[in-house]
Amino acid sequence: MDEKIKRAIIRQVAAEPFAKKSGLKLIELNDGYSRVEMVFTKDMENIFGMAHGGALFALIDEAFEIAANSHGTMAVALNMSINYISSPARGSLLTAEAKELNKTNKTATYDIRVTDNNNSLIAACQALVYRKDKPLPFL
Repeated sequence: MDEKIKRAIIRQVAAEPFAKKSGLKLIELNDGYSRVEMVFTKDMENIFGMAHGGALFALIDEAFEIAANSHGTMAVALNMSINYISSPARGSLLTAEAKELNKTNKTATYDIRVTDNNNSLIAACQALVYRKDKPLPFL
C-alpha cells in the first residue's frame, strides 16, 4: 500500500468526529482491507439491553469506508446488506474486518464481518461502492 495514502487515511480517521464519539479505532489498513475495533458499552444498547443495530452498523460502515478508500481515490457507498447474527455481551471488544472481494474502475464489493473477543460472529455484511475518478481530498 502507498505509504502516503496510508498515513493520510490514518490521520483522517483519528480526527473523524463520529469515530471519536463512537470509540472506533483503526487497527490495520492495507489495499482493500481494514480492521476496526470498538468496545460495546451500555450507551450502545437498544430497548432490550442488546447491541443497537445502529452501533454495529457504525462499526461496519467505518471498516467499509476505510477499506474502500484505501486505493487513494474516493469511493462512496451504494449498497450495504447486513445480517445481524447475535448480540455481544456488554464490554465486548468488537472487531470489524473489511475485505475487498472485487474491484473495477467504477465499483468494488466488500465482505465485512464483525466478531467479538471470543471470535463469535456478531454480524456479516456485503457492501458495494461507487469508485469516483477523484483522488482523496485530504491527500
